Amino acid sequence: MNLLHLELLSAALFVIGLYGVLARRNAVMVLMAIELMLNAVNINLVAYALFLDPSRVVGQVLTVFVITLAAAEVGLALAIILRIYRNRGTANLDEINLMKW
Repeated sequence: MNLLHLELLSAALFVIGLYGVLARRNAVMVLMAIELMLNAVNINLVAYALFLDPSRVVGQVLTVFVITLAAAEVGLALAIILRIYRNRGTANLDEINLMKW
């Protein structure tokens, strides 16, 4: 396995996540698609760290940082989505217009 294979895997995951963000209407599915995109970034970070300078762990440290941010983002977003679902009865992003005038 070389760097090209990992880049192709990362690109495929990112494109699937991007499609999910653009095509899905359910807020939970959009969150899952964002997680796919963040995992694609993590694969790139670890792959470049492994192939460019294996003695340093910069890519792995950045990956842990991204995972931490992703966990915080999902926790907060799920709380918001759950509150909106309880109030409105839907998690469809087209029907959520709380910030509109």
